[in-house]
Amino acid sequence: MNIRQLLDDRITAALHTLGAPDTVTAIVKPSARPEFGDYQANGVMAAAKQLKTNPRELATRLLETLDLSDLADKLEVAGPGFINIYLKNKWLSEALGGRMPFAPTGDGRGEWHSPSSQTIVVDYSGPNLAKEMHVGHLRSTIIGDAVARVLEFQGHKVIRQNHVGDWGTQFGMLIAHMVSLTDKTRGVSEVEPQLADLETFYREAKQRFDAETDFANTARDYVVKLQAGDAECHGLWQQFIDISLHHCEEVYERLGVSLSRADVMPESAYNADLANIVSELQVQGLLVENQGAQCAFLDEFKNKDGSITPIIVQKTGGGYLYATTDLAALRYRSGVLNIDRALYFTDARQALHFQQVFLLARKAGFVREGVALEHMPFGNMQGEDGKPFKTRTGGTVKLVDLLVEAEERAFTLVTEKNPELGEAERHEIARTVGIGAVKYADLSKNRNSDYIFNWETMLSFEGNTAPYLQYAYARIKSIFRRSGVDAEAISSSISLHEIAERTLAMKLLQFTEATDSVAKEGLPNHLCTYLYELAGNFMSFYEACPILKDGVAEDVRNSRLQLANLTAQTLQTGLGLLGIGVLERM
Repeated sequence: MNIRQLLDDRITAALHTLGAPDTVTAIVKPSARPEFGDYQANGVMAAAKQLKTNPRELATRLLETLDLSDLADKLEVAGPGFINIYLKNKWLSEALGGRMPFAPTGDGRGEWHSPSSQTIVVDYSGPNLAKEMHVGHLRSTIIGDAVARVLEFQGHKVIRQNHVGDWGTQFGMLIAHMVSLTDKTRGVSEVEPQLADLETFYREAKQRFDAETDFANTARDYVVKLQAGDAECHGLWQQFIDISLHHCEEVYERLGVSLSRADVMPESAYNADLANIVSELQVQGLLVENQGAQCAFLDEFKNKDGSITPIIVQKTGGGYLYATTDLAALRYRSGVLNIDRALYFTDARQALHFQQVFLLARKAGFVREGVALEHMPFGNMQGEDGKPFKTRTGGTVKLVDLLVEAEERAFTLVTEKNPELGEAERHEIARTVGIGAVKYADLSKNRNSDYIFNWETMLSFEGNTAPYLQYAYARIKSIFRRSGVDAEAISSSISLHEIAERTLAMKLLQFTEATDSVAKEGLPNHLCTYLYELAGNFMSFYEACPILKDGVAEDVRNSRLQLANLTAQTLQTGLGLLGIGVLERM
């Protein structure tokens, strides 16, 4: 249930009854301060402007028309025409208990709809299979995964698409290096140990490509053979792809990401359609030849000097580019997968590329009318010096190495705090805390911004961190262990008498608002902020409202235990949507 949306729908309908145009909405938001109520409707001023009337007069008329008596104690006009809304404690209690005091009706009053289910492609991670995954793949992988989980949680059909790079000139180079090693070692299987370190293998192949003319010519020949479908060449290519994907899968498993081999839809999957893409664009007059290349010049991307940055769809010599593959992917996703929405999680430097490709796909009719195409860009992960995150020697940090270090640091921390725990339990806690800390440190930041990677901050048990939230969950679980009460067996109703109880109840009911925001905008930090505030509200509640203390009446204790249990469930669910685990003990 989304309270904000419920109020917005009801008040918007009342505004329209008073003559406001359909474009006007109530603009309901949580109040900034408790003395202004629980929610505030800010849309009256815009409506008054459209109606050419006084905002406060319109607000007063709105209150005479609007009936929120089933859920609100009081409505009041404030300032130039704001509407402050104070919700009923009884309504909040019943909402938490799942017994909503309103039901869908035919007239729109009190009616609330969950979003209709859509088919949504989420394109994320997409590593280049020529190399091992590095820290540059972290943000796309975990932000995309969190949004995919939230969309599924809402009931949408989510199709994960791991658009891995598995084609191009570099693969001829790698195949040539594989073949030379095979000749030396007399057996293809002997190449596999060499591929245990993809970065070294790639670097050696590149060095030979740059330094050895015969090797470079052989590599180019392999590219031609590969593109022509040569069976032997394709077999060597497939061996490299399988080993590379195995590296990725190990990282995904360690990272707790929901991508699987079935979600891989590589660049090579669209090879058969690339020539068709070019020819159809030519037939429609969307391509012109420029220095031997096939380019689209769209007026929408005209620069200040009148020049246009082109979309190169086919290179001089006939080769294809990322734009060609992305156009084919869009056509496949629209025509075959029949999607309603496509979300692309890549770094911000690709913003222009996707703007151009999306527009060209629409002009060419590759995408159905009504399909939403959304690029979800993100900033860079930076080191303490404010520069791209690197090893101490200035090299690229392998993602698996970063995750190993996270677990090692967390193990040291857990051992310092709980040396009495067995080693196996400490390792399990360290895995959950360490990986969770890395993911949450990223997800809690607005994806549009760069952020500084700092081990000390992300592993802290204070502030907006995964360990703080995991500890809050474990603390609630310890309350139930001490109480001897089965959380699911409590049947008494929730009662809200103290301010801290009401504040916690309100925050619990705002969970759907947080997930709706993530689903709409692709910003997991909204859910992180919600969970951090929820944990803070619980800590305030726990201090102000004794639960297990002698003298607390049984019905009050049970009500507070229910609030505690709902908090634990919400923390577990919310962190789970972020791909982060919880612990019963810490």
